[in-house]
Amino acid sequence: MSYSRVTKVAEAKLPTRSGDFRILGFEGELAPDQEPGPQGKRIEEAVALVYGDIASQPSPILRIHSQCLTGDVFHSLRCDCRQQLELALDTIVAHGSGLVIYEEQEGRGIGLMAKLRAYELQDQGLDTIEANVRLGYRSDHRDFSLPAEILRQMGIRSVRLITNNPEKVAALQAHGVQVERLSAEVAPTLNSESYLQVKREKMGHLISSL
Repeated sequence: MSYSRVTKVAEAKLPTRSGDFRILGFEGELAPDQEPGPQGKRIEEAVALVYGDIASQPSPILRIHSQCLTGDVFHSLRCDCRQQLELALDTIVAHGSGLVIYEEQEGRGIGLMAKLRAYELQDQGLDTIEANVRLGYRSDHRDFSLPAEILRQMGIRSVRLITNNPEKVAALQAHGVQVERLSAEVAPTLNSESYLQVKREKMGHLISSL
């Protein structure tokens, strides 16, 4: 994915239960030759939550997190999204600095309503990938170009990335970012175990705790 422009549109203080962050808002406009994603959007949005003095760190800790209303807001146990986000925030605060880039990429990029339709199919026995395919989508529509561009604008060329997803590592490396991977493994629940198995077996996520 390529963009004709990526603009920082706002920056403000954001006190949280984890600590005092700054929140930076970004908009990315797709280049004219780029097809919009499954949600039909040509303007993509993301925020960067910044903690501490990341400029003094040669390789700040980073989490690239895709929006998950059901997990992040409603504490759904179908996925590990909220647990991973909390792990990232706690790790960043414990180390004194770092950032989370939070992307508007609900349901691996297919959008909230399509994600709920996929949930409906999962209730009938399909796994997460099978449900996406049944609805006419790929298993994952994200490519992480916007986070890479945000890092470029912030002058960050090396990161310690909290992820189990090797595609995130490869995407940043393809944009010239040096990456050291930090595990994002969290304890599975009875509800999320099959979801995590699909991530490991069909998507290549680096999960050893199952």
